[in-house]
Amino acid sequence: MIPEKKLDAVKNALRAAFEVSEFEDISIMTSGLSSALVFRIVVKGKPYLLRIITRTDEMGDPTNQFANMKAAAEAGIAPPIWYMSIEDRISITDFVEDRQFPISEAKTKLPELIRRMHSLPPFHKLMNYQSNIDGFLRNFQDSKMLPEIITEELFKQYNRIFAVYPRNDQDLVSCHNDLKPENILFDGEKVWLVDWEAAFLNDRYADIAIVANFVVNSDEEEAEYLRSYFGETVDDYRHARFFLARQILHMHYIAIFMLFGAKGKPVDVDIIKPKFRDFHNQIWDGEISLASDEAKIKYSLVHMEQFLHNTKAHRFEDALHIVSSSHRLM
Repeated sequence: MIPEKKLDAVKNALRAAFEVSEFEDISIMTSGLSSALVFRIVVKGKPYLLRIITRTDEMGDPTNQFANMKAAAEAGIAPPIWYMSIEDRISITDFVEDRQFPISEAKTKLPELIRRMHSLPPFHKLMNYQSNIDGFLRNFQDSKMLPEIITEELFKQYNRIFAVYPRNDQDLVSCHNDLKPENILFDGEKVWLVDWEAAFLNDRYADIAIVANFVVNSDEEEAEYLRSYFGETVDDYRHARFFLARQILHMHYIAIFMLFGAKGKPVDVDIIKPKFRDFHNQIWDGEISLASDEAKIKYSLVHMEQFLHNTKAHRFEDALHIVSSSHRLM
């Protein structure tokens, strides 16, 4: 189960953390889309999470990932850490027994938790999400997987957002950047964030937009969600910027999930698709996994329909105007 070339490193980790060289039980954790190998192990009768990083590219570098995870653990945001080795790319943390996390409870707990994370000392690595995703967007645009008229409309509206959305400003904070349900664990009382592979300094609105896909379903819920995050009633600018950040996220998810799901083949945009809210509710409840290519394509199309719907709304034009005007005055 553990790659042979990692067995000695795992034994060293067990000896350093628990003064034993063997675990009593092991099972692989299969949820999520991460390339890392993740195991539930039992040592001295207690469960722990063993994570082995397999990526060797920039995103797989454990130096930044472990530093950010350590900062989050010390703040009580990530599970306690028992062992980390940058050289061996191995970590051992407490194992959190994940329980059903009612969305009604998540709506209040998550914005406060995100605010605490964003208040951490700045992560050392800066990666502007908008700039970093440009490669995916170019590949998606060139792939011709969608009818040209749809692709043109998507990029026409996205470019309007990109032209006014602020970058490299005071809203760059310590972000997780991958706050999907698999990385949000609820033990019945407390919420923990795991998998810090994508964590870096980024626009605060990226994190709150990701979570909003699952917990915000009306103007009233948006107002309460943002109030909980900012600790005060928010003004028109923050509402507008949040709205545009959600459209940026839609576009990124359209590109990424279609590239990985369709693999360059034409996509049938007329397939039957669930509603945006229904689909996300099913992901939250663990009824849908995005592991299959079919699920990735469908998820991409769900975001596409939501993006195109939102860019036709009066609020889209208002948000562009508010954000653009605000930054012209600065």
